[in-house]
Amino acid sequence: MKRARINFKEAAWLLALLMLLLFLWDTPPVYPLRILVVFFHELSHAIMTWLTGGEVVQLAITPAEGGFCVSSGGSRFLITSAGYLGSLLWGGALLLLSTRHGKLALVTATLGLLLFGASLLFVRPLAGFGFFFGLAVGLALIAAAWWLPAQANAAILKIVGLTSCCYALFDIKEDLFGIPNAPTDATLLAELTGIPALLWGLLWAAVAVPAALGFLWYAVRRNSG
Repeated sequence: MKRARINFKEAAWLLALLMLLLFLWDTPPVYPLRILVVFFHELSHAIMTWLTGGEVVQLAITPAEGGFCVSSGGSRFLITSAGYLGSLLWGGALLLLSTRHGKLALVTATLGLLLFGASLLFVRPLAGFGFFFGLAVGLALIAAAWWLPAQANAAILKIVGLTSCCYALFDIKEDLFGIPNAPTDATLLAELTGIPALLWGLLWAAVAVPAALGFLWYAVRRNSG
């Protein structure tokens, strides 16, 4: 029977990356990563639009770490809810996949193709910031998958995954303690349901914090007989 044990080398590696990310969070080197997570956030709205039978009209990403997804049809409640939790799921999935040592290049390339394709199809305006960002990051990830060794691809996936998990938590914090009445997914849900935005933020936090810890736990486990 197999039981889970902590891979201390993996845990130390993730902890070091996490501390470095938090230390550099508001600096230029981490800025592209934060923009990438905004892309994940808006792409999560788009994916939920498709899953609920709607149509994506436009994705937009701005240099100020903002963005929006314009859609038609689908479940407004589920589409609006998908952003923050979607970012968390992107991050958790990448963290877990970064431990699949035989498929690292495939994961990196798939992520790059997804970003490149979504940019071509949906990010507008053409020749705008978000459009070029998505194309550039997509191509960079495809190039990394093609030319870089497995260890480098693992590091890329871990860094992006950790950033996405952290950003999702920081976004929820902004909903709870940020500018009052600022337009957010929580305020949109408040308009849809009549439940205050603060309560939506608390609910997301109650889900997101243990989920993020769970992803980290599974990422550092190893099975032993």
